[in-house]
Amino acid sequence: MHSGPRKSVLLLKPRGFCAGVVRAIDIVELALEAYGPPIYVRKEIVHNQHVVSDLASKGAIFVEEVDEVPAGERLIYSAHGVAPIVREASTERGLRVIDATCPLVKKVHMEAIRFAKRHATILLIGCRDHDEIIGTLGEAPDRTIVISTPDEAESVMVPQGTVAYLTQTTLSLDEAESIIGVLRRRFPHIQAPPAQDICYATENRQSSIKNVAPHADLLLVVGSKNSSNSRRMLEVGQHRGLPGYLIDDEGAIDPSWLTAVRHVAVSAGASAPESLVQRVVRHLQGAGFDEVQEFQVVEEDVHFPLPPELRMTQQLTQIAAHP
Repeated sequence: MHSGPRKSVLLLKPRGFCAGVVRAIDIVELALEAYGPPIYVRKEIVHNQHVVSDLASKGAIFVEEVDEVPAGERLIYSAHGVAPIVREASTERGLRVIDATCPLVKKVHMEAIRFAKRHATILLIGCRDHDEIIGTLGEAPDRTIVISTPDEAESVMVPQGTVAYLTQTTLSLDEAESIIGVLRRRFPHIQAPPAQDICYATENRQSSIKNVAPHADLLLVVGSKNSSNSRRMLEVGQHRGLPGYLIDDEGAIDPSWLTAVRHVAVSAGASAPESLVQRVVRHLQGAGFDEVQEFQVVEEDVHFPLPPELRMTQQLTQIAAHP
């Protein structure tokens, strides 16, 4: 009996957790192990509900603002970074802070401080309601203007003097380049960061989707709705004619999406656990997509060190695990 054309899953690599997310999750888990619960975390440590729920079940308490944390307790800042005003509020409450800000986000903060010291007007490219942009904006709020679209880049008015731009680390490369192109045309002497702000993981995940687009009929990106880099991955595929959906897990897959589809590309945003990806792959195999092919574009081998106060804890944990 003819079984029809072969259906496959194209499993993109690299995918999922980036080094900054691994570091942030490790920080919360090691802090819980070293100090015991409760450990307070300002905002979602990373933008993924599965990760947040798992850490909450282990004793992490997630709060929106510093004033929700009892005086003197331990508080972890999320991977997205915080504004100086948050640091000041933490000091006033006598909180014992562990900073899980991604080093690549911290780099953008330092660039904002440097440009501000040179009295530059900073055009900060990104989503104005995203935690990362809110934190970076807080470094020099009087000198910074957030730009979210090419139209805003066309219309923004800046005072006389030096102009510089920075970007959110999780933007679409194409989107950022279109906005930067407008700014360079309007402000020929605009200053750029020493190296691009969009992080390696964002770039790699988007490049994988660009490469797989001609070979796939559908893209499924595992990630939460509030994950900027996950949403950008979806948009990159759509701009290349590859329809797709952002899904929290396999339960979000509508069977109608798979009708008349032969090749499903699967990837995951930088804050989505690999366990969710594997659940999605098993679900697709159960729906007739028997063949799984790994589709790798670049190798990824980036690691960030833990904060000093937790490095010893990690070493002791490793010794205990491998005596």
